[in-house]
Amino acid sequence: MMKRKLTKDDYQLKGAEATVDGKSSWPELVGARGGVAEATIERENPRVDAIVVLDGTAVTGDFRCDRVWVWVNSNRVVLRTPVIG
Repeated sequence: MMKRKLTKDDYQLKGAEATVDGKSSWPELVGARGGVAEATIERENPRVDAIVVLDGTAVTGDFRCDRVWVWVNSNRVVLRTPVIG
């Protein structure tokens, strides 16, 4: 699926933080396979890019409204709730 670039119209301001419309967390995916979680997240919120990451891997610390880290163990099982960030 082709991703489109987010525009200012995609954001809602809430106090000092900006959020993207659509689902922003997936607690039901803890314990699921990483690939399944990635596909589910991108299907439920096509404005985000889900990225499967092995627990302990260094990632950038910046906040992005179009990204979801999917933290998995060595068996590729989701360890914690994937959230936008």
